[in-house]
Amino acid sequence: MSSRGPDREASSRIDFVGSARPTLGVEWEFALVDAETRDLSNEAATVIAELGENPHVHKELLRNTVEIVTGICDNVGEAMDDLASTLRPVRTVVRERGMELFCAGTHPFANWSAQKLTDNPRYAELIKRTQWWGRQMLIWGVHVHVGVSSAHKVMPIVTSMLNHYPHLLALSASSPFWEGEDTGYASNRAMMFQQLPTAGLPFHFQEWREFERFVGDQKKTGIIDHMNEIRWDVRPSPHLGTIEVRIFDGVSNLRELSALVALTHCLIVDLDRRLDAGEALPVMPPWHVQENKWRAARYGLDAIIIRDADSNERLVTEDLDNLLERLVPVAESLSCGDELARVADIYRVGASYQRQRRVAEEHDGDLRTVVDALVAELVV
Repeated sequence: MSSRGPDREASSRIDFVGSARPTLGVEWEFALVDAETRDLSNEAATVIAELGENPHVHKELLRNTVEIVTGICDNVGEAMDDLASTLRPVRTVVRERGMELFCAGTHPFANWSAQKLTDNPRYAELIKRTQWWGRQMLIWGVHVHVGVSSAHKVMPIVTSMLNHYPHLLALSASSPFWEGEDTGYASNRAMMFQQLPTAGLPFHFQEWREFERFVGDQKKTGIIDHMNEIRWDVRPSPHLGTIEVRIFDGVSNLRELSALVALTHCLIVDLDRRLDAGEALPVMPPWHVQENKWRAARYGLDAIIIRDADSNERLVTEDLDNLLERLVPVAESLSCGDELARVADIYRVGASYQRQRRVAEEHDGDLRTVVDALVAELVV
């Protein structure tokens, strides 16, 4: 009998609940910074306790971080309103305690060794296993969930979404600095996070059964205990009926966030509709996807990306111009035309990593002014 006999097949099944419509959910991670020193503050537990029970405010791995999450939303505008309504009382509490909310992929000068771990057995086990790399995870990001109707669509969409990986990362790149030094990367966060086991790019699966077998193997060999320990940059969330896009660096303001969420919503819905029309979704070899991730992390909006399986290349911003034009009808159907149009503003005005470098240069390398500039961008 095959090692993948009936008993093993049954035990590794994963139910994908499905979503009747392409809903949205957003998770937005914030760091707490001291209003005087601009360094990180490990006071998240105190802030959350003062807020009381709030399902939209979560703890994270480190005590310097709070995560703001939406409920289930139908469009980008609703998601942004949801986030803003949660952020207002959170920021009030934070400011009353002499701190500010800060969001970027990394903090410009904070030292990772000074940060405290949130008291949670799951986090303690992660650090015990990952050691130096795990303790280095002084990073923040944004995760976007989009509802998908059935399991058979999930892996084709996840794999095809990787064609747009460099676009999403370049637009959101906001982590050029690490412990007071310019790394030379637009997104140092993307390179760091992939060092964790099960993090980084997903495998190129086309069938839900392949994903089920993968998860079964991961559990049997002790790599994971729970499916949420698969930390791919794009992954299924079966219990929510969504595809979760985790490519983005931390985003400092609602305007840019609305643009990135709109682009994500449109891309996944477009791929979903193309499947419904009987189309085979475009994919690229894994080695092209991996190279595109590195190019976007290194060069940001100046990246020359690989566009297709035939190895054609193009400047990422030129490719974005055509992509945005193609997605206009999808955006109109999802009521996010205005938000999608804001994507072009990011590369016309400058992405966060470019703005941060500009501020540092204008202030003789004083990275505290970079923190101040990022804090000031959060208007709710």
